[in-house]
Order: sequence, then structure tokens, then C-alpha cells
Amino acid sequence: MSAPRTADLGFARLDLDRESRTGTPEVVFAAGKTPDQTVACLAALLEGCAAGFAWASRVDGATAAAIRERWPDAVVDEDGGCASVGTPPEPVGEVLVLTAGTSDGPVAAEVAATLRACGVGSRRVDDVGVAGIHRVLAVAPELAAADAVVVVAGMDGALPSVVAGLTDRLVVAVPTSVGYGAAFEGLAALLTMLTACAPGVLVVNIDNGFGAGVAAARIVRAAQR
Repeated sequence: MSAPRTADLGFARLDLDRESRTGTPEVVFAAGKTPDQTVACLAALLEGCAAGFAWASRVDGATAAAIRERWPDAVVDEDGGCASVGTPPEPVGEVLVLTAGTSDGPVAAEVAATLRACGVGSRRVDDVGVAGIHRVLAVAPELAAADAVVVVAGMDGALPSVVAGLTDRLVVAVPTSVGYGAAFEGLAALLTMLTACAPGVLVVNIDNGFGAGVAAARIVRAAQR
């Protein structure tokens, strides 16, 4: 196995072969980076990777403006805090992305952006939390048709267990930091998901839409092969 290529920018060492090695393209985590550093990382990925596509997560307003200034045709998802340059892979399959409430939307948007970057299709259905159980029961046909399901929920975090009891698809659960004081910024939802009584639930970290998107994308792409 040959040594993976890197682009050494001094402040960052970018993995140029991550996609060919793992199926997941390198992502620029913009939080903690200056706008100029994020732009430099994206430029290096575009230059060093054959795919002609690069993207960044956790992008704030100033960084989004810098990306648009360098690449006017960049796609910026303000809800999900993501930005991409170039043409993403042709999507295969479909992941159903559910939110328990509208307030979970930004994390779900990061899930959808990650799936897009990984070349997997997605469909969003929002506000189907357990406070109105009939709402999730109404999307049973969509659950059956999906290749995988990502469930994004804060508060008590109960929705993934309900969904896992309705489908034979893998359920990737994302706890969010949405909720009142005893939710402990997502810790209550995380613990609920980890102790789900329904099997088939994979849990990622709090607000980690990126990790959930990657997990679902790898399941779908493996199934497609």
C-alpha cells in the first residue's frame, strides 16, 4: 500500500486520498479556523483531489462570505452550516432523515449536506416527534422505502427507539442539544438513545450530523455494491 498523499499548508495537513481509501471525502472543519484558512484548505483539496469537489462543515457567516468571494458559484447551506465547491458525486440510494422537532433542523441539514458530499441521496421529513406519535406512524411507507434512516432528536430523545420498532433498516440516532435544563444540552437524549429498547439503533455524538451522515452513507454505498 502506497503512502497516502497529504497537502501540507503549515497550519493543516490535508488528507488528499481519504475518499479513495475510505469512501468519505476529506471535510474541512471550519470551526476554529479563520475564513482565510478555510478557503486555503478548500483550494488545496480542489487542486489535489481528482474529484473536483471540496466542502466544509461548521461554516459561520464570515467564512461563508469568504468562500463565496473566492468561488461565486459555491453552494452554502446556512441552516446546516456547510459549504461546498464543485460538483458532488452522483447520488445513489436514499436515506430518510427525520427530525423530532423543527428545532432539530440545523443538525438534520448537516446530515443531508454530508450525504450529498458522500454521493448518497436523502429526503427530509421534519417534526414527527413522539409528542404526537401519529406523525411518525404516518411516514411508515417512507421508512419502508428508505435504504437507511437517520433520526435527529433532542428533548427526551425517544424517537429513534420508536422508529427502530417500525422498520428493518438501520437507524442512525443523533441526539441534539435542544431541550430545557434537565436535557443537559443533549446528554439526556444521548443516554436515552444509548439505552434504546429497540435493537438496530446506532448512536453518534451530540449534534454530530456529520458523523451520522457518514455512517448512513457507508451503509447505503456498501448495499449498492
